[in-house]
Amino acid sequence: MMTIKRILCLVLSCCLLACTGTGTPEGLSPVADFKPDEYLGTWYEIARLDHSFERGLHEVTATYSKREGGGLKVINRGYDPVKQRWKEAEGKAYFVDGPNIGKLKVSFFGPFYGAYNILVLDRLHYNFSLVAGPDRHYLWILSRTPELSYPVKAELIARAQHLGFDTSKLIFVEHNIQTGMKLPHQDTMRH
Repeated sequence: MMTIKRILCLVLSCCLLACTGTGTPEGLSPVADFKPDEYLGTWYEIARLDHSFERGLHEVTATYSKREGGGLKVINRGYDPVKQRWKEAEGKAYFVDGPNIGKLKVSFFGPFYGAYNILVLDRLHYNFSLVAGPDRHYLWILSRTPELSYPVKAELIARAQHLGFDTSKLIFVEHNIQTGMKLPHQDTMRH
C-alpha cells in the first residue's frame, strides 16, 4: 500500500513532466542566425492547430518586447466573440540555446514552461513565421499583418505539411470581424 507521501510525490512528478515540454518536434530544428530585435513587436495569428488555451478566440495577437533583467515579455491577446470580451495573458520567454537560435521557452503559469520553436522565418523582413511547440500537436502561422498573401500562406502550409504537421486541422483566425475594428488604409491593402 502506498503512503500519502509517495502518492503526492508521484502525482507531483507526473505534473512536472507534463509541463516541461520545452523540446523541439522530433527531426526538426529551429532557425539559426536568429535576430531577436527583429522579432520584437506584434505578430498576428493567421492559423493554428486547435488547443484549449486559444479555443474560439478571434483576432489573436502576440506582442514581444524586452524584459528588464533579460528575456522577452510576451502578451497574447484574443477576442472571445461568445463572451464579447478580450482575453489577455502576459508571459515571459527565454532563449534556450542562445539568442541566435529561434528556440525559446515560454511561461504564462509560474515555473511551467512550454516550447516555442521558430521553424520557418522570413529572413529578409521578419514578416512571417511558422512556429511549433514541443511536438507536432502545436503549430502557428504568424504574420506582421492581419492578412497574409495567398502565395505565402500556401507555401507555409505546404512546408508545415512536409514537416509532418496535420495541416487539415488548421484553424484560420478571423481578424477585424467581430469587434468592428478597421485597419488604417484597409481599403488600399492588396489581398
